[in-house]
Amino acid sequence: MRRLLVRFMGFLFAAGTVLFLVGVGAVAGLIWHFSKDLPDYSQLQDYEPPVMTRVHATDGSLLGEYAKERRLYLPIQAVPKLVINAFLAAEDKNFYEHGGIDYTGMARAGVVYIQNYGSNRRPQGASTITQQVAKNFLLTNEVSFARKIKEALLAMRIEKTYSKDKILELYLNEIYLGLGAYGIAAASLVYFDKSVNELTVAEASYLAALPKMPATLHPVRNRDRAIERRNYVIDRLVENGWVKQADADKARKEPLAVTSRSNGAHTFAGEYFAEEVRRDIFERYGEKKLYEGGLSVRTTLDPKIQVMARKTMVAGLVNYDEQQGYRGAISKLDISGDWGVKLAEIKSLSDISPWRMAVVLETSDQSARIGFQPSRELGGAISKQRETGLITLDGIKWARAASGAAKGRAASAVSQVLQPGDVIYADPLYKDAQPVEGQYRLRQIPEVSGAMVVMDPWTGRVLAMVGGFSFDQSQFNRATQAYRQPGSSFKPIVYSAALDNGYTPSTVVLDAPIEIDQGQGAGVWRPENFSSGKFQGPVTLRNALRQSLNTVTVRLAQDIGMPLIGEYARRFGVYDELPNYLSYALGAGETTAMRMVTAYSMLANGGRRVKPTLIDRIQDRYGHTIFKHDQRECRGCDAPGGWKNQNEPQLIDRREQVLDSMTAYQITELMEGVVQAGTATVVKQVGKPIAGKTGTTNEAKDAWFVGFSPDVAVAIYMGYDKPRPLGKGNAATGGHLAAPIARDFLQLALADKPAVPFKVPAGIKLVRVVAKSGMRAGPGETGGTILEAFKPGTAPPDNYSVIGVADADGRGGVPASQQQQPDSGFFMRPGTGGLY
Repeated sequence: MRRLLVRFMGFLFAAGTVLFLVGVGAVAGLIWHFSKDLPDYSQLQDYEPPVMTRVHATDGSLLGEYAKERRLYLPIQAVPKLVINAFLAAEDKNFYEHGGIDYTGMARAGVVYIQNYGSNRRPQGASTITQQVAKNFLLTNEVSFARKIKEALLAMRIEKTYSKDKILELYLNEIYLGLGAYGIAAASLVYFDKSVNELTVAEASYLAALPKMPATLHPVRNRDRAIERRNYVIDRLVENGWVKQADADKARKEPLAVTSRSNGAHTFAGEYFAEEVRRDIFERYGEKKLYEGGLSVRTTLDPKIQVMARKTMVAGLVNYDEQQGYRGAISKLDISGDWGVKLAEIKSLSDISPWRMAVVLETSDQSARIGFQPSRELGGAISKQRETGLITLDGIKWARAASGAAKGRAASAVSQVLQPGDVIYADPLYKDAQPVEGQYRLRQIPEVSGAMVVMDPWTGRVLAMVGGFSFDQSQFNRATQAYRQPGSSFKPIVYSAALDNGYTPSTVVLDAPIEIDQGQGAGVWRPENFSSGKFQGPVTLRNALRQSLNTVTVRLAQDIGMPLIGEYARRFGVYDELPNYLSYALGAGETTAMRMVTAYSMLANGGRRVKPTLIDRIQDRYGHTIFKHDQRECRGCDAPGGWKNQNEPQLIDRREQVLDSMTAYQITELMEGVVQAGTATVVKQVGKPIAGKTGTTNEAKDAWFVGFSPDVAVAIYMGYDKPRPLGKGNAATGGHLAAPIARDFLQLALADKPAVPFKVPAGIKLVRVVAKSGMRAGPGETGGTILEAFKPGTAPPDNYSVIGVADADGRGGVPASQQQQPDSGFFMRPGTGGLY
């Protein structure tokens, strides 16, 4: 019996040994089989995930973010311990103890799988963080044993190759956490508008709950379940001793307060600027670098200046539009039932705050009750809150009829303007600079549009840009993409060419009728001044520019030649090619506000070329500078060993001199005269030295002002996108429409700046002359005189006499009494006292 028992035990041992060896062989075979085609995990060492590009203003504030996967890569050293512990508690509490596989967790998942077999339930996961790294980086989301085996094999190999911190860093930056956010840094911004260092226990726990089911734990649609899972993570933090009980109790009571964060422009009024920067980066580096390269872009935008520019430009457009009358409601709405749901379905402009879309609920002679468009919550649900207000007579008094028999007639009752169901815009009503509680003002989206560009004239840095009334309404950037006729704002380029080629501010040119035979059957062109039929005879260049005399400009262009003017226009970047037609000397070509402000910046800075830029610097994801706008050499800026009484650093400026510095000062002084006593006198109210020029095109289809102080240049135009007259007479000129916008902007932008005069370059001689004639003033003569700037050797004579004028065909002289005949287009010779 004993012998049989021994034999049986021996048999069992032998069978067990065989089965063990077979099992080991089978496992080894499986490992060998699945190891043959495992992905190369060494690529994790050089892993560069798609990282969003972030664009910042000059003060560091976020202007925009661009990404296909919203991710900010955060080194593990920068991740707070609280956040790390929250994810370990939720996903893998033994992460720092196991070798890549948690066998206890696998056994637990196996038991659950057997219990749920045949129920079509998804198997419970037992993946460690290392396994999730293997799956997310190297495998697919396929639910199969084959994938799990490969995942386990890769996890063990990854653990042998990389440190725990490296693995955790990859995980925390790769995981998808919902709402388009990849990684904890982006999720912290998207959900809570905070950096990870600012997260509370409750917030960190919610983010840690998201990796397995971000859609199921949506903070609005599934708030209760999201809070339940968040609290589960909080409990695990307490259980592991990572959070105190009192802190956990407090965290559980916190509401799930999520702050929605837009992925568009984040600086108010900076949408056009941000989009222009996006286009620039796309053209420089391509789509992949823009949306995945993790670039850090420091732009030239000054947020304070941008808000000022936006405020004044919009006010100018709205003021003009309201003067044309009220065109009626945006649309009509059936207000029966829940009007809020119906109103929420109508698209409103999102970037014109404090304007808000509303529907008229009821009207009377004295007022109209309006209901505002309800907001949408994070999940897209319409808010149940319904806000109402009143529009009284004070709120509609501007709303004169824009057309029909009642055109121009003011309303005597609110019910004449608004009817129930009218969809409108409204904003708070102000009296004595204070909002009237509960009362609102009727608004309408202006049909007219325009642009403004503000530039640092010394560097070409664009400080602000307004490309239209609303980016949400139209992404067409009128500052850079709209080619419009600049009109008389082009004349300073013509005068600069003349001053740079022998003329002086006191050169006298004849203001008289002139006829130009355009040849080839094109007929005769008779340019006229704005005040048609009125001519002044001989006038100085200063007075001609001050009054924007067209006939003088044409005669000047005729004398110096359009090819020369075209060369100066190209130097200044106003036009690439200027046709040799005299009408182009009056601004008949088409250019942009950006080009115009750049040209004037070169006049302001003494004639140095500037290249407009919206970007100061671009850095790659590693912090290396890959673009820098300022290419000036700074000698002595690097001081190894510290300060040792060496010479102060010097900036070496090798930029091209496109205009003589003395000429630049002369034209600046002439344009300062335009502001002080010419077509732009409204800008004089700024109370600081300003030089500039207005422009009005044929039929008043565009109104311009371009000008500068010693430190800031601005270009403004107003006009309809589909050009049509802005009006008639003085009311539709650049001096009446664009210049007041410039005044309002410059008053804000220069409010805390001292009144610094324009710098006089070396070599300029300031000579007192008679303002009207340009002749040198006599001893003690002060009345009607000014200080005029002259280059060496060009000072004016004490007097001049008419020595004769040539007739139209150049074959003889005519009496001085006839010097204002239609064809006598002649000038005082530069530096002399004669007319020719």
